[in-house]
Amino acid sequence: MICENLEKIRKKIAHAARKSGRAPEEIKLLAVSKRMDTSKIEEAYKCGQLLFGENFIQEAREKISRLDNSISWHFTGHLQSNKAKTAVQLFQMIETVDRLKIAQALNRHAAGYDKSLDILVQINIGREEQKSGVDPQNVEQFMSKLGTLHNLNIRGLMIMPPFSPDPEKTRPYFRALKNLADQCQVQGYFAEDSPIVLSMGMTNDYTIAIEEGATLVRIGTAIFGKRT
Repeated sequence: MICENLEKIRKKIAHAARKSGRAPEEIKLLAVSKRMDTSKIEEAYKCGQLLFGENFIQEAREKISRLDNSISWHFTGHLQSNKAKTAVQLFQMIETVDRLKIAQALNRHAAGYDKSLDILVQINIGREEQKSGVDPQNVEQFMSKLGTLHNLNIRGLMIMPPFSPDPEKTRPYFRALKNLADQCQVQGYFAEDSPIVLSMGMTNDYTIAIEEGATLVRIGTAIFGKRT
């Protein structure tokens, strides 16, 4: 079932990419495996899925220790500074950097491991009080401060827009993030050795996100089924 789900999603990603005049290879699929048993992750891995996302440090540490080391892991949850050292050890990318304190902690521990850590800056694109993320008005100021942290590579931006059962209602938020990323690129805030990452779009709206410029879509339920 997981293999079939992945195949359907890959076809939809390819269709959405071509519809917007893009190459399907530009979009990466992140399988969000939080609260999923390792057997399901292994099944997805055997079907060619190499990129997974986790939200909780302890859960991720247990899984990563038991799974193939060719898997790449992204952290997609809210990170506390006292977990920054473990996050640097476990993950290839942290997608949810939104505070200078956590960025400084990640940078310090990355330097201690002589590691260059890829990060995304999380934007609170809908300015929702209950959600984390940098206010869009403060992004450039925040990015300029991150530029002094030399063990962090700012690869792009990430959002979790306000939920709507109608995917079309999330389109303006995706478009706004693409515009914001373009502004940041002009200012030279992103690492220059790879394309800009726009992590946006989930099970309900990832095809819309791709049409608006997403390069990384985060999908869990459509791959693994509902979480218990």
